Amino acid sequence: MAEAKHLKRETYCGELRQEHAGSAVTVYGWVNNMRELGGLTFIDLRDREGLLQVVVNESFPEPALLKRIGRETVLAVSGRVVKRAKPNPDLASGQVELLAERIEVLAASEVPPFLPESRGNVSEELRFKHRYLDLRSAALQRNFRLRSKVSLLARNFLDREGFLDIETPMLSNATPEGARDYLVPSRIYKGKFFALPQSPQQFKQLLMVSGFERYYQIVRCFRDEDLRADRQPEFTQIDVEMSFAEPDEMFAIMERLMRELFAARGFDVAAPFRRMPYAEAMARYGSDKPDLRIPFTIEDYTAEAAAWDSELIRTALANGAKVKGLAIPDGGSFSRKQLDEINETAKKLGGKGVIWMRRGDEGFKSSLKVSPAAIAALFAARNIDPGALLLLVADAEPQALAAAGRLREHLGRRFQDKDRLEFLWVTDFPLFFYNEEEKRLDSNHHPFTSPRPEDTALLESEPLAVKAIAYDLVLNGVELGGGSKRIHDIALQRRVFQLLNLPDKEIEERFGFFLRALAFGAPPHLGIALGFDRLMMLLLGEDSIREIIAFPKTTSSLCLLTGSPSSVSQRQLDDLGIAIKK
Repeated sequence: MAEAKHLKRETYCGELRQEHAGSAVTVYGWVNNMRELGGLTFIDLRDREGLLQVVVNESFPEPALLKRIGRETVLAVSGRVVKRAKPNPDLASGQVELLAERIEVLAASEVPPFLPESRGNVSEELRFKHRYLDLRSAALQRNFRLRSKVSLLARNFLDREGFLDIETPMLSNATPEGARDYLVPSRIYKGKFFALPQSPQQFKQLLMVSGFERYYQIVRCFRDEDLRADRQPEFTQIDVEMSFAEPDEMFAIMERLMRELFAARGFDVAAPFRRMPYAEAMARYGSDKPDLRIPFTIEDYTAEAAAWDSELIRTALANGAKVKGLAIPDGGSFSRKQLDEINETAKKLGGKGVIWMRRGDEGFKSSLKVSPAAIAALFAARNIDPGALLLLVADAEPQALAAAGRLREHLGRRFQDKDRLEFLWVTDFPLFFYNEEEKRLDSNHHPFTSPRPEDTALLESEPLAVKAIAYDLVLNGVELGGGSKRIHDIALQRRVFQLLNLPDKEIEERFGFFLRALAFGAPPHLGIALGFDRLMMLLLGEDSIREIIAFPKTTSSLCLLTGSPSSVSQRQLDDLGIAIKK
């Protein structure tokens, strides 16, 4: 096989245009397709810039070489660029073709288990096992070109805003985040462990104490948690922290950043973004990351339901239930079978089922025994479109809101404008929530989040009523990231640790270094972390972040390409002082 040095690449396949006609060039690439027609052989050669048609005619000096060429073979081809008799408007290079004078096989290929262009018909397991083939597809090549561009745009933007790119450690102590840490055993200090960072939280705050004032990092983070379409055990975030600022300033900077990043795909993002308190988001949408493209909200129908002659409703209300509902447009389009399916879906989504009401050919009807006159009065009093379908959920208020919210997301997909971008800041989160499993308070974000000054007096007496200076950035129902103002007062930080029922010994072991730093003049500061993978998923219109991560894990946290996680030798375990417990 000839070495690549015999031919030097002079241009990319996808960059050749009509103005190159008559030029002698050399291109490299993979064989995307190959066909014979009337004594001519046509090779579609593919590189990262696109496809080029290569023509091999009867004057080619090595016709036997063509027998060695199959799909995905890597070639170097030299020849002359000529205009195509029949241009291909679907190709950027479709006005020209390359008349081959010399071909070198740089690397042969076995018959691949699938072809890059056929990835849509291949199982995810097979694609991930041979991810290098999957990544050759035009769709994924486009994704990662844009990812690279957006990463650079973000860096340049934050640099212009005065933020410094500073790296923080990958090996540190365990962090008090919501998920489990990935632990790294120490060979030197047997029985002790590093943890891979869930975020650089404490270090970026220490950089504020150090006087850098504005920090950013596009950083890898790790969380040992169950996966979903928008989660991976290792992920990338745009991490930002700034001193001497209030949330309004952070919001403005992030909005300018979103405008710049989304412009890379031709979107014109309007600012400022809408803002909504957490309590309103939960009451109207049943979610702290509502999709504002869905044109209906949750309403409370408890007062009206109390007047209905229904034993089921009376019993529910007597037990403290609330009745929450959704008025779905075009209610007549739902068949009885679909209404039954909606009821079953509501149960699968965690609810107890739904009550439906709508107007039919013979007046108003319901799955609940309620008079048509009462339903008609309800529609009129609440100004509900007579053609709508009203779905009601009766349960304790948090459960009713959650069930209605999930049903809203499920049914709202048919009404979404897919091309719309609805950014939203959700603010004023509760500082704590009650962990039923462990019977104690937990931080809603993390224990370094500052309470609102007006609520600090309630910390010990009514901790669940305390609001945080915390905020999430949401886009089309997906949480892009979250942040908060941090506690910079050591006494307040100790109070929060104590409310979380952390023993003094544990506070010292886990946070002693951090508390000591707060004692040496910590400035007021705040920050945010944006999920870069999720951002790219939305920017590219993908349904899963696995489409914009080069080598993703499966939903069961496996790397099918490398076979990890894998076993290690007994010698390695002995070096670390570790025994495997079956």
